[in-house]
Amino acid sequence: MTATVNLDSLIVSTPNICGGRPRIDGSRITVQYIVKEIKAGITPEEILENKPHLTLAGIYTALAYYYANKESLDAEFADYDREWERLIAEYTTSEKL
Repeated sequence: MTATVNLDSLIVSTPNICGGRPRIDGSRITVQYIVKEIKAGITPEEILENKPHLTLAGIYTALAYYYANKESLDAEFADYDREWERLIAEYTTSEKL
């Protein structure tokens, strides 16, 4: 008989890991990463091929977590992307000086 997994424990947020963003427990793979891969056309099975330390349960739970919190996570992802773009522009500008 296999053990049952509590899905509530598969997604965690820890302040000092990945900036506190929700991630798959036991990894540094964020919900945001999983969502971006899926939106890019990568299947959960392909993600698993490249990240064999994950499980399909973790990947699908990340997707369920995203869809359960879509509005707030989309806003958070947009903020993260804007900050990333700002830092790239700042770094690129400072290199030219």
